[in-house]
Amino acid sequence: MGNMEVGVMMSVGWRLDQLKQVRDLGFTNVQIAAPPEDVLQDQAKRQALINDLKAVGIDITTLFVGFSGESYADIPTVVETVGYLNPATRDERVKKTGLISDFAKALGVDKVAAHVGFVPEASDDPDYPPMVDTVGRVADHCGQNGQMFSLETGQETAPALLSFLKDLNRDNVKVNFDPANMILYGSGEPIEALGIVGEYVVSAHAKDGKWPTRSGQLGTEYPLGQGDVGIDRFVAKLKEIGYDGPITIEREIPDWEQKMNDLVEARKLLERLI
Repeated sequence: MGNMEVGVMMSVGWRLDQLKQVRDLGFTNVQIAAPPEDVLQDQAKRQALINDLKAVGIDITTLFVGFSGESYADIPTVVETVGYLNPATRDERVKKTGLISDFAKALGVDKVAAHVGFVPEASDDPDYPPMVDTVGRVADHCGQNGQMFSLETGQETAPALLSFLKDLNRDNVKVNFDPANMILYGSGEPIEALGIVGEYVVSAHAKDGKWPTRSGQLGTEYPLGQGDVGIDRFVAKLKEIGYDGPITIEREIPDWEQKMNDLVEARKLLERLI
């Protein structure tokens, strides 16, 4: 799928009727959050969902990994609860990621993506080698299923992400670039960051936000074009690095009707820029 076709991120808790609504709005592709664990582990439920998803007739470009207990309340909570950083939940999460990768394979999806958690900036940090090892194991499982494993941006600076990717040294480890997350986490200017990790980018989110006003807090998400990202510059930079994959609108608000309106407006903006 070339030419930056505009899609939608279906976040945790999405429903089939919502997916059909997105399709009926004329969107041709989506990224979706992985289904709950009980679905992944129950062969009948799993197959029923696969059949339902295929029947919707929309292209699923990436399956997003998520875990129960993750919270994005503030930076310390993200460090504690998100991804594979916390040794207490690491092994069970690696196992769940394997189930998600297997589900993606059955669905015919060749990209699995995740917030892997805060990768330490310094490679001599004691938490760094276990993160390289863990993400490497996850990537190898995805590789056996013929998939790329993409790291969602935002929690590290671009130089730190780049050296982590080099240390992982896996052909199938890539980047799902989310410009707003760089701002929301205060981890660097997104357009510059995109230039740094550009060769690894296989999927991109169209999301906007404003910088945090206090240390330890996250910034605030805004409708596309109303935050600090500079979506025009972002799309221009994607073109400059030769990216032509889907560009997936992500809008993280609970009000579904408002979200629909924002998606339609965001698409108009993106289509003008593309």
